[in-house]
Amino acid sequence: MTRQRVLSGIQTTGYLHLGNYLGAIRNWVEGQSHYDNYFFLADLHAITVPHDPKTLAADTYTIAALYLACGLDLQHSTIFVQSQVPAHTEFAWLLSCITPLNWLEDMIQFKEKAVKQGQEVGTGLLTYPVLMASDILLYEPDKVPVGEDQKQHLELTRDLVDRFNYKFGTPEKPVLKRPDPLIRAEGARVMSLTDGTRKMSKSDPSELSRINLLDPPDVIQNKIKRCKTDPIRGLVFGDPDRPECNNLLTLYMILSNQTKEAVAAECQDMGWGQFKPLLTEAMISALQPIQEKYQAIMDDRSYLESVLRDGREKASAIANKTLAKAKKAMGYALPL
Repeated sequence: MTRQRVLSGIQTTGYLHLGNYLGAIRNWVEGQSHYDNYFFLADLHAITVPHDPKTLAADTYTIAALYLACGLDLQHSTIFVQSQVPAHTEFAWLLSCITPLNWLEDMIQFKEKAVKQGQEVGTGLLTYPVLMASDILLYEPDKVPVGEDQKQHLELTRDLVDRFNYKFGTPEKPVLKRPDPLIRAEGARVMSLTDGTRKMSKSDPSELSRINLLDPPDVIQNKIKRCKTDPIRGLVFGDPDRPECNNLLTLYMILSNQTKEAVAAECQDMGWGQFKPLLTEAMISALQPIQEKYQAIMDDRSYLESVLRDGREKASAIANKTLAKAKKAMGYALPL
């Protein structure tokens, strides 16, 4: 029986943080043996906001190594760099020509980020959901892992499939495959260490807001020591008036591999001065094997390059086939 295909990716800006790992990558790793997986490094999406050209390539290799260090297995998963498969941008252009402008202007993330960038906002920020649709549809995945903030983008992708097939296919012979969301209940929503009501993010200007997967122990200790808490003694899950408390308890529960009930019982009478060292120790212990494996991979650059080269070849074969099928349906003369 053929396994269903899954596709996902992460932008190659900055280091991956605990939210990326617990909210996405760990789920990829745990479910990878059940699917035919394609995980890419989204370096084209990385330039929709101002970026540093001196670090873009290095960041791409760093995140590729972290994919492997976190446990992605090449027997089940293909890892590749988005910009190294030209079909992504060509197909994005074809899709953009059938995408109504108002669909893009209504995207929540565009509205939020455009406000921050003001007059400097680029066209790429408006059109990147079309590129995201291209990323997905080229590989004809059955499932696409999505978090709460990406649901709207996947819905746009599904709408574009319907629009494309209506224009260039038939109900009996659709051109593009409509993917379904893969929503895993166990995906952790990791919040900022400086504001428990906001997600942990690479774009937050404060380094104190996040734990990067490559943070050394002394940096982790300092960030936990300085993270936002409240003056109430006794730590409990689920109190809407104590978002930081719920976030830190959840992190401790996951990283120490305990049940919610066990953590609730352990911490119900604790103060923050007693709890923070426990969280720090659990965090350092959980990240140590990832950091050690990452360093071993980075020390063998030829291996990492071979992984990405093989991934590019495998991804290109599938992407080019889908692109040719779409171009033929649109009436293009294909090379003989």
